[in-house]
Amino acid sequence: MRVISGYLKGRNLEGYNTPGTRPTMDRVKESMFASIQNDISSSVVLDLFCGSGSLGIEDISMGASKCYFVDNNREILKYLNKNINNLNIKDKSIIIEKDYKEALLYFKDHNIKFNIILVDAPYKMEVMEEIINLVNKYDLLEENGLLVLEFSFDKLQDNYNNLKLIKTKKYNDKFVYIYRKVID
Repeated sequence: MRVISGYLKGRNLEGYNTPGTRPTMDRVKESMFASIQNDISSSVVLDLFCGSGSLGIEDISMGASKCYFVDNNREILKYLNKNINNLNIKDKSIIIEKDYKEALLYFKDHNIKFNIILVDAPYKMEVMEEIINLVNKYDLLEENGLLVLEFSFDKLQDNYNNLKLIKTKKYNDKFVYIYRKVID
């Protein structure tokens, strides 16, 4: 697995074949980042269910100022640490070893908001609506911020309060939905 764009383009990432992980396919990642590239520069990003960090590292490579990487799989976090060190992006990376609910509450309690939230939960977990509701309830997105979801099973609506669906893509049995926080 490699970084596909930005200043780290072509650099290898470790941990993509670790049991319990399912990395985003390159063509899905390319399309996803083509859709959000104009929002990445200087952004603060949350990579929820980060695994080896592929999505958050891609954001950093494309100009994000900081990425919070969240996962509760100790084994995969070893690879994430290795990737961050190998790519020399420690100054832009914050790793949080927590379950997604604990992490979202942590961000609320510490008044941390994001320009972009990336969610690529294990497909067997049908948690997207719950995550959308928590992001809204805890007010974790900045105005005009993006919530990017990659999923397989959930059925999602076009709008959730201030989150408006702006783009959808389908890849076989996978979907990518992108919501923007719009204040009316």
